[in-house]
Amino acid sequence: MVRYQRGDESAFRRIVELYEGTVFNLLFRFTGSREGLEDLAQEIFLRVVRARGRYRPKAKFSTFLYRVAFNLCVNEGRSRRKLRLASLDAPSPSGDRSPRADLPDPRARPPHEAVEHEEMARRLRSILDTLPETQRMALVMNKYHDLSYREIAEALGSTEKAVKSLLARARRSVRERLAPYLGGEIPA
Repeated sequence: MVRYQRGDESAFRRIVELYEGTVFNLLFRFTGSREGLEDLAQEIFLRVVRARGRYRPKAKFSTFLYRVAFNLCVNEGRSRRKLRLASLDAPSPSGDRSPRADLPDPRARPPHEAVEHEEMARRLRSILDTLPETQRMALVMNKYHDLSYREIAEALGSTEKAVKSLLARARRSVRERLAPYLGGEIPA
């Protein structure tokens, strides 16, 4: 980003190459839908362009990018109120740099297991939809992007202590709301 600030236009292309997959996967995990992801990702990179003159390398560039993505997701959520989080039992991204998110193949399970899995995924998505955006984003950053509490705190404009609390509340809420579907058992 510093090279881009100094006028190296090829540096911006490198930023997009390096972070396009990360941005798409973050957006997919947060929204639970592929619809409109390209537009949202494009808006994130457009905001990076607009921030060219204001960017200050206080932390890693990826932290800055996560902050931009979080702000956009919150703004979109307020205007649409349709944002959903993808299932937490979906696999992590495969590591390929393509902008599509990895999804499990429902045909890989016996039919009765696939139906149960889909039903549980719908319940989980419904529960996650009710979480505050900050809790949802903290879960996505922690679970799928392996960000540390410090990195999440920087991206969310918060403190590590607040992030620990956010994640604990989010996990507790999800466990409590899933308990009736798991025979009253609340998994740790």
